[in-house]
Amino acid sequence: MSEEYSVKIISPAKQALKKFFGYDSFRPGQREVVETILSGRDVLAVMPTGSGKSICYQLPALMMPGITLVISPLISLMRDQVAALGAAGIRAAYINSTLTARQCSLAMANASRGEYKIIYVAPERLQTPQFLGFAEKADISFVAIDESHCVSQWGHDFRRSYLLIKDFVTKLKQRPVVAALTATATERVKQDICELLELNDPAVFTTGYDRPGLYFGVETPKDKVDYIIDFIKRRPGKAGIIYCSTRKNTDLLCEELVYNGVSAVKYHAGLSEAERNTAQDDFVYDRCRVIVATNAFGMGIDKSNVSFVIHYNIPLSIEAYYQEAGRAGRDGMDAECVLLYSYKDVKLAEYLIDMPSGSQDSDPEQVEQTKRINKEKLSKMVGLCKSGGCLRANILAYFGEKYKNDGCGKCSSCLRRNKAVTLDSMKLIIGTLVLKTGGRYGIGAIVDILAGKRSEKLAARGYDRLYEFGIFKLHDKSSVRKIIEDMLADGYLRRTDGEYPLIKVTDRFIAESARKKPEVGVMPVPDGVRADEHLVKELKEWRSKTAYKLGLPPYIVITDLTVNLIAIDKPTDIRGLLKIKGISEKKAEKYGRDIIRIVSKYTN
Repeated sequence: MSEEYSVKIISPAKQALKKFFGYDSFRPGQREVVETILSGRDVLAVMPTGSGKSICYQLPALMMPGITLVISPLISLMRDQVAALGAAGIRAAYINSTLTARQCSLAMANASRGEYKIIYVAPERLQTPQFLGFAEKADISFVAIDESHCVSQWGHDFRRSYLLIKDFVTKLKQRPVVAALTATATERVKQDICELLELNDPAVFTTGYDRPGLYFGVETPKDKVDYIIDFIKRRPGKAGIIYCSTRKNTDLLCEELVYNGVSAVKYHAGLSEAERNTAQDDFVYDRCRVIVATNAFGMGIDKSNVSFVIHYNIPLSIEAYYQEAGRAGRDGMDAECVLLYSYKDVKLAEYLIDMPSGSQDSDPEQVEQTKRINKEKLSKMVGLCKSGGCLRANILAYFGEKYKNDGCGKCSSCLRRNKAVTLDSMKLIIGTLVLKTGGRYGIGAIVDILAGKRSEKLAARGYDRLYEFGIFKLHDKSSVRKIIEDMLADGYLRRTDGEYPLIKVTDRFIAESARKKPEVGVMPVPDGVRADEHLVKELKEWRSKTAYKLGLPPYIVITDLTVNLIAIDKPTDIRGLLKIKGISEKKAEKYGRDIIRIVSKYTN
């Protein structure tokens, strides 16, 4: 067949992916998992937080006959995903403790009539007579078990209710396809998942634990509160989660942040259910920037535009740390994960592990074994903080994955280890920026550009679209200013005369820079193409108003990543809008006219 008449064959799964979710291609591992489930084979999928696990069971559910059950302990995830599916035109329901008995009965009755393709259910609900009566008669073709590491005592969140799932599956009128999914699992946990859930000859997919868009840092500041306040204030408009080990620390830190002008709320088990729900909604619906929380918060929170996660205290395990840190950057944009380490926090963690837990009937030997396991995990977490080696490589090694390079260049250890190389690169980048801006600015403005400070004056000249814009956002401004002063002293830059001296490059810099290139990967590098900032702002304002009318979190209308892609491509019609990642047919139909109207103001 000639090239002129060749036809590109698109798989049914890929067509459904675009139709329902607005994505033109699968993320790594998704296609293999989806197609294996559709072939009728059981699956164990280990995919990092933010890699799109939900697509792996939602897409087959929409393509398979009958009903799909998604077993999850996460009430927040159920609510958010049912809302997101509804926004995409897909009817789904959840059954958990937040519903009344009558609401549960109504949901199951509707499901029996085929009104729902997907039903989310808590594992504790599976053995209740009412739900069993429904499930034994229903046409259930697929069961997806989310957070499947909970079945293993070696997982970081063991739940006894997960041990009952295998018995529930055997009671169904025909055995469905079963998929177990989790974000973190060592080889021992994978083995437990397959055996304890009785997966039938499962295909095991481990897509890799690496999240390239995340910066990992371990810091030891003298004053954690001052560090956090400075960190947040240097990231205006960014949303983040701060994890604390105790309710007391959560309360005190949130109070300090609010006192210092940070829009923050707190979340822990000591608050009433109404207080927790209000705090969570304020964060998810973008009514506040920061949530300070114990690990009671976050499981199942699908908020995509979390730009940073800070651990105020050391987590009890690498699994817990990686899952919590992984809540940053779920929209595919770069994000930061910083752990504030201190010896005192290690003693606090040991105390928390030794605290009595469980009922008085708990087997003493079992309790001691659990403590030994948890202390072993904590020891490895401490080792990660103190290693001095590449944090990313050490995390991946813990999960049995070898990092392909000597270091990632995007963690605090690599940045410190490569300090000399980084310094040369920083000098080269600073001089290049001075050249590009034509020597029109003094030190302050150059530092602002490198730090990514937004201003109409810089945007008007297009400097916010430069490669160098924001490239040193993780560095203190004072340290960048010191490097510029050193370059002036060493003759690479010079000051002009006048009351407000500007800085320009010298012949020496031009001659030496011709022989050098900036080191790639030794510091965070922003995307080369930047969105129209004014268009982004207007699209987000429209999104907030639309979300408020619909009673949805803004990211469910469209994500931050989709907003940025629209502001870069500036589609002028629905056909062009459908090419944007995250715009499904339903969303184009629902929001397309409004989006095109807004974009049109910026295309004339």
